[in-house]
Amino acid sequence: MRRFTLPVWAILFSVLSLAAQAPPIHTSADIYESIKKLNVLGSALFVAAHPDDENTRLISYLANERKVEATYLSLTRGDGGQNLIGPEIAELLGVIRTQELLAARRIDGGNQWFSRANDFGYSKHPDETLELWNKQEVLADVVWAIRSLQPDIVINRFDHNSAGRTHGHHTASGMLSVDAFDLAGDPNAFPEQLKYVQPWKPKRLYFNTSWWFYGSRENFEKADKSNLVNLDAGVYFPALGKSNTEIAAESRSMHQCQGMGSTLSRGSQTEYLDLLKGEAPADKNDLFSGIDISWARLPGGAAIKTLVDKAIQTFQYDKPAASVPQLLEIYRKIQALPDSHWKNHKLNEIHSILEACMGLYLEATALEPSASPGQTVDLAVELINRSAVSAKLLSLEFLPENGDTLYGAPLLPNTPLALARKVRIPDGASYTSPYWLTSEWQTGMYTVPDQALRGLPETPRLLKVRFNLEIQGQAISWTKDVAFKNTDPVKGEVYQPFEVLPLCSCR
Repeated sequence: MRRFTLPVWAILFSVLSLAAQAPPIHTSADIYESIKKLNVLGSALFVAAHPDDENTRLISYLANERKVEATYLSLTRGDGGQNLIGPEIAELLGVIRTQELLAARRIDGGNQWFSRANDFGYSKHPDETLELWNKQEVLADVVWAIRSLQPDIVINRFDHNSAGRTHGHHTASGMLSVDAFDLAGDPNAFPEQLKYVQPWKPKRLYFNTSWWFYGSRENFEKADKSNLVNLDAGVYFPALGKSNTEIAAESRSMHQCQGMGSTLSRGSQTEYLDLLKGEAPADKNDLFSGIDISWARLPGGAAIKTLVDKAIQTFQYDKPAASVPQLLEIYRKIQALPDSHWKNHKLNEIHSILEACMGLYLEATALEPSASPGQTVDLAVELINRSAVSAKLLSLEFLPENGDTLYGAPLLPNTPLALARKVRIPDGASYTSPYWLTSEWQTGMYTVPDQALRGLPETPRLLKVRFNLEIQGQAISWTKDVAFKNTDPVKGEVYQPFEVLPLCSCR
């Protein structure tokens, strides 16, 4: 048994600083593709065992070509691997590989989730794996992911019938996914989760097969593939100037500690999927054939599709802000829908689209990189509306407990608004740390008592600022994490997460 102890903090903080990201930059091409994605209400969950097990080519295809929500569920954080870029191993390596996966998803457009299982090294058989992992607990995590993300399809990277022929973790990931596919829709399975989520039954379960599972490329060429779903994952995206396979290689190259740097490739490349459960698609070139992934799946959604279609047709690359009135109408229509998974998801999407169309820059940064519970932090807040769209700052809310400040200040076109505020770190606030390392754990399983944290790639940040704006008469809010930034004489502007640290004394 291991315990997360104080001497590890300094190392973890240096690792966590890898997570710092500057605010994203959105081109007109990005905005246009995002509006098209607004019309797609479909999702896929890709399941495997470790970081770098995922098929980045398929994840990128799903996210960028099909524009569905594509999530990779890695059952472990890769704690048992090697490290080519530093001395960190075991749980600290897992922190690094978590950040590498998040970097990969920022490139290929997918999302990232985890279970509580940890990578204890090579396993010869899934029976050994599932004993050390605690099968029921990891199975509960896969069910939790399905219920939380509500995927239409689930895709296994590994063959669930390969016991003893490959890494036990790999086979176990397939076995757990097969079991969870049925259990996620059963209200009697893991009922404690139903406080947060509802039962959910995906439509199909696939196995993403390839020549590797047939022993050789020659065997795969000879095999009967008439019953397999196949798709061309080598599509070219003119708006991005890249082929899907190039994006996939860039994504895979983020697995730096494992030496996964990849050469970019171009041209048609076929992915094959074997249906394990669910109704077979009528179109063997479409994973979602027969599954409604449009606004029609929601009561009252048909009118929204019409509005989004119009926004797509009338989008102006040189004037993306011209779409704001249409987008606000879509926003109001989505708000009026009954509460649902997809309502919340699409509201988040249109928030981001509106922000990008207006060139809104909303940022809150601390003047110091860290503070301790009970201390006061100086914040610098910056807002700018880089469009001619009428906008006003109504108020700022400083979370979690510092109240709000009323402003009623107009956001004049391309005119920065800078504000300052002192906020207090709550007494008893949790220290910044990977949530899965804050309790004692056993070989094979991390301990995460809080159900709401399970699956998340990172610990949610403590300090946030909510920007309450009025856009052409419509109240709308954006919430941003507080970060720290400084100017490095070599690198220029550098961001890092704001940390809540324990008070320390040095001798």
